[in-house]
Parts: sequence; C-alpha cells; structure tokens
Amino acid sequence: MPSHRHVGSALVTMLHILKHRIYRTLFLAQVVALLGTGLATVALSLMAFDLAGDSAGQVLGTAMAIKMIAYVLIAPLAAAIAERLPRRTMLVSLDLARAGTALALPFVTSVWQVYVLIAVLQSASAAFTPTFQSIIPDTLPNEDDYTKALSLSRLAYDLENLVSPALAALMLLATSWQGLYSGTVIGFIASAILVVSVALPPGSKPKEQRGAYERAWRGFRIFAATPRLRGLLALNLVVSLAGAMVIVNTVVLVKGQFGLTDQDTAIAFAAFGAGSMVAALLLPVVLKRWRDREVMLVAGGILVSGLAFTIPVTQLAWLLPVWAYLGVGFSAAQTPVGRLLTRSSNREDRASMFAAQFSLSHLGWLVSYPLAGWLGSVAGIQIALLTLASLGFLALIAAIRLWPPDDKLVHAHRHDDLASDHPHTLTTGRQHSHTYVIDSLHPKWPD
Repeated sequence: MPSHRHVGSALVTMLHILKHRIYRTLFLAQVVALLGTGLATVALSLMAFDLAGDSAGQVLGTAMAIKMIAYVLIAPLAAAIAERLPRRTMLVSLDLARAGTALALPFVTSVWQVYVLIAVLQSASAAFTPTFQSIIPDTLPNEDDYTKALSLSRLAYDLENLVSPALAALMLLATSWQGLYSGTVIGFIASAILVVSVALPPGSKPKEQRGAYERAWRGFRIFAATPRLRGLLALNLVVSLAGAMVIVNTVVLVKGQFGLTDQDTAIAFAAFGAGSMVAALLLPVVLKRWRDREVMLVAGGILVSGLAFTIPVTQLAWLLPVWAYLGVGFSAAQTPVGRLLTRSSNREDRASMFAAQFSLSHLGWLVSYPLAGWLGSVAGIQIALLTLASLGFLALIAAIRLWPPDDKLVHAHRHDDLASDHPHTLTTGRQHSHTYVIDSLHPKWPD
C-alpha cells in the first residue's frame, strides 16, 4: 500500500504544471464539468430506480447503450469538423448545449424521455471530449508535463466518481434526485465561462487537403495499422466490462439486494472513485519506472480479478473495498492512453486519433452496458459478474498477444517507393531510422 508521504509527494509534483495558465484554466473547466456530470450519474441511477424499481439495471443499461452509440458515431465526425472550426467556439457551444439538455432532465416522467435526453446530451459530450483532449498535448508539448497532465485529468474524472457522489449524498439530505441536476447545469455553464476566458493554442492544419470522410476515418486507419494500439483496443474492452458493472449495478446491489439507502449508493460510487484517485496520484512516478504496457496490462488483471472478487459479496462493508480495488485498475488502465496516442501519431493527426480512441473505446461500453444491465436483471448479478469476468479475461489475453513486449518507438525501414530527391529521403537516404508513426509516407508498420 502507498504511504501518505508517497501520495503527497506525487501530488505536489503533479500540481506543479498548474503554473501554466492555459492548462490550469482548462483543467478547472474539466473539473467543474465533471463534478456536474458526476451528480447527473447519481441522479440518473436514482431516477431509473424510481421509474423502474428492480428493473433499473435494464433502464440504465439501455440509456448507457444509447450514450455509447452517440459516442461511437459522433466523435469521428466531430474531429473532422474540429479541424476547420475555432476550438474555443466549438467547446463553448457544446457546453451550453449540454447545460440546456441537463436542465430538462428533472422533468422526465417516463423512460422514453430519459432515452431521448440522454441521446442529445451525450451527442454533445461525444463532440466535446476528444476535441478537449487533443488540445492538452498542444498546450504542454513536454512529455513529462503531459504525463502529469494526464494523471491530473484522470484525477478530474475521479472527482466525478468520488466528490460528486459525496456531494450528492449531502444534497440528498435536503432535496430529491431532481435537485441534483441543478449542479450539472451549473457545472457545464462554469466550464463554458472558463474555456472562453483563455486563448487556446491553434490546432495543426493537415499537410494535405482531405475530404471530411478521410479526416473522420484517418484515426481508425492508424489504430488498425499500429500494434500497440491494437492491444489498446482489447484493453478498452476490459475497462468497459468492469466499469459497466460498477455504473449500472451499484444501485441494484446497494438498494435492491442490500436494502440500503440513496446515501449508501453514493458512498459505494465514492469508494470506486477513491481507488481510482489513489492510482492516478501515483502513476506519474510509476510510469517513470514501468513501461506503459506493463502498467496497463497489470491494471487489466486488477479489473478482471476485481469482477471475480465481487461474486460472493453480500453486504456493503465488503463491496466498498472491492469497488476501491476496481477503481485502482480503472485509473491505471486509462491514464497512459494519451501518451500512447501522442507517440503513435503526428501532430496534425492528433484530433483524429483522440476521436478514434473515444469511439473505439466506447464500442466496448456499447456492449458492456446492456450486457451488465440486462443480464444482471434477467439472470442475476452473480451470473452477470461471472460472464463479464470471463469476457474480460479473454480480452486481457488478446491485449497481451496484440501488444508486442518489445514495443520500440524507433524503427529502421526503407522507402523504395520514393524518389531519391524526395524531401523525406534527401538527407538520410532510402534506408533510415526514426520514430515511426503511420501517416501518408508510412502506411504500414515495418516488419
């Protein structure tokens, strides 16, 4: 277990990058938006239980599947649009759209209304998130600073899982779940105000003119051709299987099986967030000693074993440490992803890469959410846990096989297809070595 001294030292080192004004403002915008989103997550769970009772898992599973469909379809198109629009204008417009949609959620009276509003809200988020993520490496070009920023970003997501449920538990003492959505609206509006207050670095324009279809799908092609990213795809599935169980079935376990309260449900979500936060604090130090591959594969093992550990749990006292354990794996598997994407692409392809990761990772959630919700409702939570753990184990084995242990950045290769006076080979010749990424000059991975 990490000591308080190690966690505190890691936090101080990480917070040093907040001296960068633009990044500090963007980080604060992310925090307030995610705090609001976290309140909405708790409110949505309680709303589903009110509308459907013990079938709340089905409602949440379907609602989250709709969310994932929006993420998969919208993100690549949004990346293509983002290459041509001012980033700040796009982000602020999307924040305001999300605030308007959240304002309507407290007034739903039937399940179909939940589905419609979730589709609108998450379509805006699908355009916002990868665009926001692609700005950070342009703001912090130094890799050490960027690694710290990724961990801070992970901490911001953990605030959604830790602080938001705790805040929700306090708010529920004085209001119903409808009142939680006011915090969501405030979070999105505050995010818009913060984003509009700074000048964002301009994105890199493509070196060659490409059509909207080509821009939208370029990131997918880079994923398909890069071995480490193919391994990442399998790990994305492991993350979604474990995360879906926590998000969809926490309320079913705590209120349905254990017979406890709304506040206990919020505490269970907070335990998951606490584990995730501890991992995010320590990762900048861990990633200096271990390679990304090692950290992420160990995290995948934590997620699979955590699902198995949950099968015999019958009371909240045992659920909390297991949820915290899953939170550790959840954070450790996702925090280094931005480093992989940055190392595997040129700057002008970065927005497409983050959008592709956003869409491809959420394909796993598209499967996992309804599987966790409907299987848990029809066959029981234990059968759902066994199924998700088994699928996660298979996905983890696939990740180990797809991601080469000797994952070099620099590769020797030849360009027999280029003229001897081509700018790329003019000074180094046809045979040369450099950091290898998939682009128009390097369409295939070297043997």
